[in-house]
Amino acid sequence: MFEGFDFSNMGKMMEQMQEKAKEIQEQAKNVQFTAKAGGGLIELTANGAGEVIDLTIDDSLLEDKESLQILLISAMNDVNKMIEDNKKSQAMGMMGGMNPFGS
Repeated sequence: MFEGFDFSNMGKMMEQMQEKAKEIQEQAKNVQFTAKAGGGLIELTANGAGEVIDLTIDDSLLEDKESLQILLISAMNDVNKMIEDNKKSQAMGMMGGMNPFGS
């Protein structure tokens, strides 16, 4: 099952993966994702680390608390999904560059 697997490189590989993961986390802060809800009445922007960096709420929603809540939840869920999809994509890209079975 492990034929051709070079265990002596395992520590080095793990170090490289940790370094790459840190690099990806830092880069994530520079990526922005924007979700809109209610035809643009709500616009929520977050970075790849999941930090909300901007929120725009149309004045017409300030009189309708229930709609505001629904649209905010929708925008938050959408932007969170974008962030998670990006993280999965980054992880797959990171794993794609490593070959534990040698060259």
